[in-house]
Amino acid sequence: MSLSRRDFLKASGIFLGGAGAVLGQSRSSIRRTPFGGDSPRQKNVVFIVIDDLNTTLGCYGHRLVQTPHMDALAEMGVRFENACCNFAVCNPSRSSFLTGLRPDSTGIFDNKTSFNSMLSGRTTLPRLFRENGYYTKRLGKVFNGSGDQEDQLAWDEKGNPGGTSQGKQGTGRNMTDGALSWCRWLAADGDDEDQSDGNIAAKAVDFLEGRHNQPFFLALGFHKPHDPFIAPARYFDLYPLEDCEPPEVPEGWQPLDCLSVPCGTKAIFDQFDDQDRREFLRSYYACTTFVDAQIGKVVQGLQDNNLMADTIIMVFGDHGYHLGEHEWWNKVTVFERCHRSPLIMVVPGETPAGDTCHEIVEFVDFFPTLADLCSLTGAPEDLEGISFRALLNDPATPWKEAGYIQVKRGSIFGRAVHTQRWRYVEWDQGRRGTELYDHDADPCEYFNLADYPEYADQIEYLKNLLHTGQNRFREPQDASDDNPSRRV
Repeated sequence: MSLSRRDFLKASGIFLGGAGAVLGQSRSSIRRTPFGGDSPRQKNVVFIVIDDLNTTLGCYGHRLVQTPHMDALAEMGVRFENACCNFAVCNPSRSSFLTGLRPDSTGIFDNKTSFNSMLSGRTTLPRLFRENGYYTKRLGKVFNGSGDQEDQLAWDEKGNPGGTSQGKQGTGRNMTDGALSWCRWLAADGDDEDQSDGNIAAKAVDFLEGRHNQPFFLALGFHKPHDPFIAPARYFDLYPLEDCEPPEVPEGWQPLDCLSVPCGTKAIFDQFDDQDRREFLRSYYACTTFVDAQIGKVVQGLQDNNLMADTIIMVFGDHGYHLGEHEWWNKVTVFERCHRSPLIMVVPGETPAGDTCHEIVEFVDFFPTLADLCSLTGAPEDLEGISFRALLNDPATPWKEAGYIQVKRGSIFGRAVHTQRWRYVEWDQGRRGTELYDHDADPCEYFNLADYPEYADQIEYLKNLLHTGQNRFREPQDASDDNPSRRV
């Protein structure tokens, strides 16, 4: 069975988009849909995006990293095991999920291209909330910056809280002896609010304590664990170096043609000794626990102000991140480690407590999902994701067959499709190479099967899926079906 995307959506009542997108309005003429009278109050939304956060979390099974507050959120709602970003770089990823367009449609493939140079006038997710009568507030990094890097009609109020001079002091070093200026850690003096993220949390709590005469969309963009790896020293103290075990890479493994992993920067990482690797892990872990503590303060603010029953909470990392897998210590790959990101959602009255969803969802689906949950009108008709609200009610519902990710190396694109079992990659539409990984046998994706003739049928199936299968829904698998070309 292969229903077309639009036929499926019509038959199922799944939200895709809406008529009446509002483009190019001035701040003074922004259209708002009023709330009040006999209309039921809409749910608030706390939208938390965390820079460079991968699934190195307690609730995702990590044995060492302490994330009690995100773990508690996961126990309150649904944790997604297969949430897939669509580009593993900050600006392309954020521009995509905030517009509901895939990166090929936004035209943003790097951190230098400004949002407004490509998408000026586009109705973004926060702008749509604002047009529907929500009070929208941003604290921190939600778009990939401010000014020309964000939708100027998105926010009623916005801020970029900073840290203090004390928070810039402490003990640390550069792990590459200065070859990469960003690759450094600092066990900082002071406490949480001497760091930007601590101030973001504090100002979020201040906002939650105020009077709210209209529903709100509160977007919080936490910076850590993005480099440089700076957090109060007490978070570093939680992770003795001897406990931070770098991953093992199979001997002789090499990236495909310097494309699957950029060889230039990898050559610097190849100089790491055991001390460097352990310090990198410790600093990333410390920053992860630090940002988890800030999330805990925000949730406590919701609880203290009796807002939990009326508020959707969404927490996710803007993309994944390598911590030594494939001898890489960064993002911008199409491997699982970059493609898969944490996603936790709590929707009062809908999400079952403590459930896990193993179905594939994509970040491009965030826009239609939140618009669906909050009954927003006026969404663009060309949204390229689909609402996964059904999964929030029943996480076992069969859903998308695949997720999609891409990166760019100079003028060359790498594009990958990921199913429940396989990852297939094409570089320059296959002219510069292909990759195939079987997660059943090789979950860390080290053994490329693309050149083995016995996988030709599987490659043909996945190639078609890569080019024509976006938003295709999977069929429930028959346990007796041994056909490898269908085990996707």
